[in-house]
Amino acid sequence: MPEDAHDIGNHIPTFNAYLTVIVRDFKGNVIKVHRQRSHSPTPNFMALMLPAQFYINIGGSLTLTGVGGATVSYQPGISTSSYDISYPNSATNYPTHISEIQVGSGEQSNPLSATKLAVAIASGSGTGELIYGSISIPSGVEVNGNTAYFYVAQTYTNQSGATITITEVGIVTFIEFIEPSNNSSAGGYYILTWYDVLSSAISVPNGGSVTIYYTFAVNP
Repeated sequence: MPEDAHDIGNHIPTFNAYLTVIVRDFKGNVIKVHRQRSHSPTPNFMALMLPAQFYINIGGSLTLTGVGGATVSYQPGISTSSYDISYPNSATNYPTHISEIQVGSGEQSNPLSATKLAVAIASGSGTGELIYGSISIPSGVEVNGNTAYFYVAQTYTNQSGATITITEVGIVTFIEFIEPSNNSSAGGYYILTWYDVLSSAISVPNGGSVTIYYTFAVNP
């Protein structure tokens, strides 16, 4: 690695992603706070970041895989064979949006192949389940000193009757594809766009809850 690429002085990365996990007992008391760097955008995320010119240059498409295993051939453009992504809005159909922070009890050593959590924890009050609250997203980018940041958060309640252990988390985004030729929906897919294995497992006691924050920050 070139010397000027090391994370020192003015070369500290200006983009950072963090995970914060807060666990509460059945009385609402905070019993654990976990923090770590988040560092694993998935191949789906990287594909969605590529500009349309990339697809024009390669003359083809990339395949995105949803958390349920369904695949879609993604090729943005203006031709009848292209699939474009709807802009986030509140119009008809199901606009593209961040769906949830999914939690799981498995682990994947190589996020390069992660299209879903290894062992996703279902939403509910049955054995091994957590009740998923609604995802929380601020109305805009927050500014604190020289840092601008954006976060998403979600709370999960344990009414399963036993302790639930979380070892992996990921951001799932609902992607709505549009056919440019007639501006109609070509279908929607739940896509894993970010994935992390926790550096230490999180235990959520029965009757307790856990809140997970994903924070994305930039510095000058």
